[in-house]
Amino acid sequence: MNSPEQPLPTFDEVLLCTPQTSAEQVGLFLRRCLIPCHGGEKIYTMLYADELSYDVSCRAEELFQHLQRYNSSYRLIILCNCERDNSYLPSAFSHYKVHMIPQRSRAEIQQYLQHHFRVAQPSESAASVFKEHMCVGIVSSKRAGMGK
Repeated sequence: MNSPEQPLPTFDEVLLCTPQTSAEQVGLFLRRCLIPCHGGEKIYTMLYADELSYDVSCRAEELFQHLQRYNSSYRLIILCNCERDNSYLPSAFSHYKVHMIPQRSRAEIQQYLQHHFRVAQPSESAASVFKEHMCVGIVSSKRAGMGK
């Protein structure tokens, strides 16, 4: 985010973990991250790694230990809920732990995201329903099931 021209992460750089995330999905992700290739300097991110099941977490740690021998310059970020940092994966990687404080203001982050999510040519698209021709938006309600 040092420049508005820096791209957002691509689909292959991010793994959004849930309790249903399989060991195969985590394995494919770790292989992309840890096996050197000519794909450039990507930064890989596992979101909510604390949500992974115990079995999947164990297998992920095992695979990580095996694959990291092939690449010493990998870039992997594992984000977890601080209230669940005692689950398996956060505990296994606790010696790498870094408490992060955002370096940019909320306004700068919003401006960066707006730059990337704005539809270049406003047209008759779904983006026209979102504020300022954004191609993404968040719809929420305090009442569940109200037709969102």
